Amino acid sequence: MELFNALGVNIKILIAQFLNFAVLVFVLYRFGYKPILKMIDERQKKIEEGIDNTLKTREKLDEIAREKKEIIQAARAEAQVIMEKARVQAENKQKEMISRAKEEIGQVINQEKAKIRQEKAESLKQIRQEVSSLVLIALDRVLGEKIDDKKDKDIIQKAVKDLK
Repeated sequence: MELFNALGVNIKILIAQFLNFAVLVFVLYRFGYKPILKMIDERQKKIEEGIDNTLKTREKLDEIAREKKEIIQAARAEAQVIMEKARVQAENKQKEMISRAKEEIGQVINQEKAKIRQEKAESLKQIRQEVSSLVLIALDRVLGEKIDDKKDKDIIQKAVKDLK
């Protein structure tokens, strides 16, 4: 103690200052430092969560971008398939329409040929009738008398056969 007195230090004041310093440190630690550290830890956790959320969001965005590209590629491929099918169907429809038109033209031609044959047959029939009546008239004049109907028909048929 004398040593402290020789240096001019009062032990009682030193102990009192030490106790005051300890109380000050305790109060600051309890009410200042501890809440500040708690606040800093919470803030650090929030920042880490924000960084994690940002990373997760980036990963999700990248994944969504990849999915978008895949969907677009799939849609393009599907569109290509649909276009190809449409082209094939159009070609088939065109061929079908052409063949149907050819068939219809063939039917019209056949109908017209049949009409022409029928008209030709009717014309030949009319011509034969006129020729037979002319032959009858000519025979009447040549022979001067009328032969019975049976002989007329036989003569007419013979004359018509000769004309053919």
